[in-house]
Amino acid sequence: MARLPAGIRFIVSFSRDQWYRAFIFVLTFLLYASFHLSRKPISIVKGELHKHCAGGEAEPSFSGQSSSAGHRPPRQLPDNETDCGWAPFDKNNYQQLLGALDYSFLCAYAIGMYLSGIIGERLPIRYYLTFGMLASGAFTSLFGLGYFYNIHSFGFYVVTQILNGLVQTTGWPSVVTCLSNWFGKGRRGLIMGAWNSHTSVGNILGSLIAGYWVSTCWGLSFIVPGAIVAAMGIVCFLFLIEHPKDIRCSSTLSMHSKGYENTVDRFRLHKPVLHGEKSRPLDPEMQCLLMADGKSSICPSHVVVLPGDSGNSMTAISFTGALRIPGVIEFSLCLLFAKLVSYTFLFWLPLYITSVDHLDAKKAGELSTLFDVGGIFGGILAGVISDRLEKRASTCGLMLLLAAPTLYVFSSVSKMGLEATIAMLLLSGALVSGPYALITTAVSADLGTHKSLKGNAHALSTVTAIIDGTGSVGAALGPLLAGLISPSGWSNVFYMLMFADACALLAEGTLTPESRGGRAEPVPHKLFGETAEGGPCPEWLALAFCTCSWKRPKGRLENSWY
Repeated sequence: MARLPAGIRFIVSFSRDQWYRAFIFVLTFLLYASFHLSRKPISIVKGELHKHCAGGEAEPSFSGQSSSAGHRPPRQLPDNETDCGWAPFDKNNYQQLLGALDYSFLCAYAIGMYLSGIIGERLPIRYYLTFGMLASGAFTSLFGLGYFYNIHSFGFYVVTQILNGLVQTTGWPSVVTCLSNWFGKGRRGLIMGAWNSHTSVGNILGSLIAGYWVSTCWGLSFIVPGAIVAAMGIVCFLFLIEHPKDIRCSSTLSMHSKGYENTVDRFRLHKPVLHGEKSRPLDPEMQCLLMADGKSSICPSHVVVLPGDSGNSMTAISFTGALRIPGVIEFSLCLLFAKLVSYTFLFWLPLYITSVDHLDAKKAGELSTLFDVGGIFGGILAGVISDRLEKRASTCGLMLLLAAPTLYVFSSVSKMGLEATIAMLLLSGALVSGPYALITTAVSADLGTHKSLKGNAHALSTVTAIIDGTGSVGAALGPLLAGLISPSGWSNVFYMLMFADACALLAEGTLTPESRGGRAEPVPHKLFGETAEGGPCPEWLALAFCTCSWKRPKGRLENSWY
């Protein structure tokens, strides 16, 4: 018999479950990257909606813009003496108007997020997400149609942003729930840290796509991303698998002894039984994965099934019930301030680069992508560190502690030249996006499967929506405050961001065992199999100064929760 080609051997070396997990990982990555791709154009187009021009001289780019746009209708601006942009953003109050556009989108997003998680728990994820993506594509394109139809009504653009913000809330709870269904808790920080780079990838692609047309036909900067989101919605409807049980797959990494065997019965989880463990009850996550005679799983519930008294008849958790989960409120407040900083960069960074480095809108948009490149590495680094230390909150606190002085340095050295701006964009992106990425992914998934739920699997989407919805309040406030403060100088904007970062650190510092519902009970240490006890000290303080009574074998710090 001939030896199989190397490519075929590589394919069959992975189990059916592993290929499905990889497919869901990539698919959900692309789905949410398209959401962020459609949010980025507004920050790129800001430099075109308002141009700095002198006197009554029209900007020469508009003549070139007309010839490139081809079918563009003639502009008639009776109330505009100078052709300094697109009315009504051509006046001196343009920063407030642009800030109001950001605020309208993000405020609607924050309000809708609280409802989205509750609705998402009660509807099929595939249908819910498909509807949101198609609607988001329509409203994103509608904003761009204002260019072709010569619309200068501020209310039109505000209403479009509000509607787009509402429908985009369908995305995050859906994709996080779906991914958590397919991946267990093991190495969740690394997996979700890498997966969360979709935010930065989407921002980068959105910047490049919007920047391609911003100086010639800015309407296409919205229409093309809108079409991409709608197309991905169709892909979601055709290919998204909500839960591994739908196709008889396991939800965590599995081993298979014979790589060339392809039947469902062969894909079982094999766990070596150590001496002294025979009398122990099986881990709840493992119970869902072990197949009984190849027919059905022992535990048919979703996500992570914990021992509970209610059997399999549990209903979706209520809003107040989700708030009572230890750590939800504290992490929500921490994310509020962390997301305030991140979204201020998302919406105002290109305009800041234009003002400081005197670049045009296209080059500023391209340069701003370096912040998102740094965010990719920051999210992955935060996941790896949190998995290694088994301390999510400590990792967030340490990165927040380093982010504040980095922002101050950024505001100082970015005026020294392009090279300094590039270096600080990468570093700031990593430190700002790391905690934000960790809280919205791995932390949300951990809280949504917390042991206090006693096996209720219908909480993940609601918990995710509460945390991200509270964070979106900060995301709405950040760009609005930047629009109000920036006329007094960009330095004041950076002071505001540093203050918000400090508030996030303080909110994270309140995560003591008492705030999680009393003194933490000892839990088995995952690495050493020993017991660790919690103390009354905030995790970030314990990690930074090693002065608290956290106990761990061989003198190492340990967290009683993660």
